[in-house]
Amino acid sequence: MKKVLSVIAVVAMLCLVCSATRAQDVANGEKVYKAKCASCHGPDGKGDTAAGKATKARDLCSAEVKGEADAAWTDIIVKGKNKMPSYDKKITDAEVKDVIKYMRSLCK
Repeated sequence: MKKVLSVIAVVAMLCLVCSATRAQDVANGEKVYKAKCASCHGPDGKGDTAAGKATKARDLCSAEVKGEADAAWTDIIVKGKNKMPSYDKKITDAEVKDVIKYMRSLCK
């Protein structure tokens, strides 16, 4: 019985740590998003800002965009696409992952 309780306690602790880490990742992503992305994609990801309309920024909450894998989003962020500039060397790999987590959270 003690072993079972110990295992449950360890699993619960890991869940709390993972949850806290994910929340921190999303918070970091929000900072990057606000600094680098919101001017075109807007605070809600819809792309309906003046700059977003001018550059035809994609609505991050559209079914098409939401259906793309994180790898595709990473590629677009790092290399750029159409009028979206490349953010390679401007943000770190960790920041790319965090901003994707944040962008995914916008559309729930």
